[in-house]
Amino acid sequence: MTSVDLVRLARSRGRLVEHPSVDRVTAEVIRGAMETICFEMATYVSRTATTPILNQSNERNATVLDATGRLAALSVGIPQFMLTSTLPVRFALDFLGPEEFREGDVFVANDPYHGGGHLPDYNVFAPVFADDPETPGRRRMVLIASIQCHHGDTGGAVPGGYNVTATDVWGEGVRWPVVKVVDRGEPRRDVLYALAANNRLPTYIGDLRAQVGAAQLGVRRLGEVLDRYGARTVEEAVDHMIDYAGRRFREEVASWPDGVYEADTWVDHDPLGHPDIHLHVKITVAGDQLTIDYTGTDERPEIQAWSTFGNTRGYTVGQIATMMDPEIPKNEGFFDQIRLIVPEGCVLNPRPGKPVSAGTHHPGAEVGEVIALAMQHVLGDRAVPQTYKTGIPTIIVGVDPRTGRPFTDHSAEVYAGWCNAAKGMDAWGAQNASFGNLWKATAEINESLYPHIQWERDYRTDSGGPGRWRGLCGSHYEKEVLVDAKVYTYVVGMKYPMPGICGGRPGAPNELVIRYGSDDPYRVTHTADWVPIAAGQRIMYDYGGGGGWGDPLERDPQAVLDDVLDEYVSVEGARRDYGVVLTGSLEDLTLAVDAQATAALRARLRAERA
Repeated sequence: MTSVDLVRLARSRGRLVEHPSVDRVTAEVIRGAMETICFEMATYVSRTATTPILNQSNERNATVLDATGRLAALSVGIPQFMLTSTLPVRFALDFLGPEEFREGDVFVANDPYHGGGHLPDYNVFAPVFADDPETPGRRRMVLIASIQCHHGDTGGAVPGGYNVTATDVWGEGVRWPVVKVVDRGEPRRDVLYALAANNRLPTYIGDLRAQVGAAQLGVRRLGEVLDRYGARTVEEAVDHMIDYAGRRFREEVASWPDGVYEADTWVDHDPLGHPDIHLHVKITVAGDQLTIDYTGTDERPEIQAWSTFGNTRGYTVGQIATMMDPEIPKNEGFFDQIRLIVPEGCVLNPRPGKPVSAGTHHPGAEVGEVIALAMQHVLGDRAVPQTYKTGIPTIIVGVDPRTGRPFTDHSAEVYAGWCNAAKGMDAWGAQNASFGNLWKATAEINESLYPHIQWERDYRTDSGGPGRWRGLCGSHYEKEVLVDAKVYTYVVGMKYPMPGICGGRPGAPNELVIRYGSDDPYRVTHTADWVPIAAGQRIMYDYGGGGGWGDPLERDPQAVLDDVLDEYVSVEGARRDYGVVLTGSLEDLTLAVDAQATAALRARLRAERA
């Protein structure tokens, strides 16, 4: 155990704060200031980066850590970033030692096997110093400002950062466990050039500089907080916030029914077509203690989809957080309360060297699904899977005739899909909470950036999972490419769509067809490995729907009628899935519920089910 580990452990047990002087109000004010600074750092990236995945999609998250690497505060962002953004900082502290962190330094890391999720997720962090109240004239590190972002390329064999058929992590791109890009205020030109030389996007280094600027902004803002309150008060406020979150977490768990709750779920296949990737979880609630154990999860060595420990931990915390009081601060005190068991060698904790670009999505995202399935009968009103069934982005590459330069389009347009219903509420919107603040661009924005036209984008009737409360409809999407191009992607959710909860039914599955409507359509069965598409041809993606909640035969018939009028459900679907008989015409808007026929049909359907 390193000296950093010892300090971290001591702080986590409250040993370094024997006589705290900070009051609760001041601690909350400091917490609010830190969270605001995180938001400002994240916004800085969105306003200064040049690549659409950052300046439009907002795929970033900012955090503040203490000098030992404990999470103190975070911005609204991508939920699984909450933890994959902290572990690389801890690795740097343990590997380099705190003495290597100096005022003006900025570090970069993206390695999945040193705390990260997958190679496109770059973490940039910088130490924050203040006067040492115990040693006049000396300054010491008190906090660390961190900003994590998803970049559009990682080098390696495949543009776009997703080489899902790579045989190892080195085939996916360049690994940077930790490098110092700014040394005491001076940019390291050699390191920055090496980073740029190993990335095919000309805008990459500008986006990385946006992150560096955001981290430096965080240092300045946090320095102002330290100047106002002093290092000791800020440190005690962090300790107070972490202790408070831990106590609130334990109180919440103590209100859950004691027991052992297990569930299984599956991913259709890996990018090579190996079928039925299995996840198993056993959740033990004992008093105020929570254990989540993934023993029994798939360990087949030939599988090509792996979620790193940091990624799995992030998805676990993201799901558990949605099942608790949202007022509990999301910091180290919250996360440390979960006893997490993830056997090395299973698909949720691979041995070093395995490829992980696909697994950060699947089976990573299914972590939230299997937890919700395990807890649905004891926390049914909170068991909403925070997951999705995207596979990976649909990456299109070609040469833009307007510039003569290659382009990489990650297909980041608006779509809807995969949102489950919750007890008391139909699913709504476009994306589920697991995407956090992720924002998808309008068709008009992306048509101005890439040579394509988006022709269709609408909800799919009857695609939302039936239930007492209905899952969100998936969407139908068609895009025409204007130049010859190639398509690279990985698709899941065709065999195992979003599940229903507490008696609800699954949402509709995904379907992706390249060269849609042509004489030679290509339906993606698992992976599209640079499938050619000619100018004027289309890509069609039917995004899947979310699962329903509760028995569909208990849904209010008037709500079913409203869904039919809104074209979320068809007249036939109302009868087939909900047992609701409608009279009249949808075209003439004369539909009405036949109450007597509905009661008789539902009675018959219940009897057949029994």
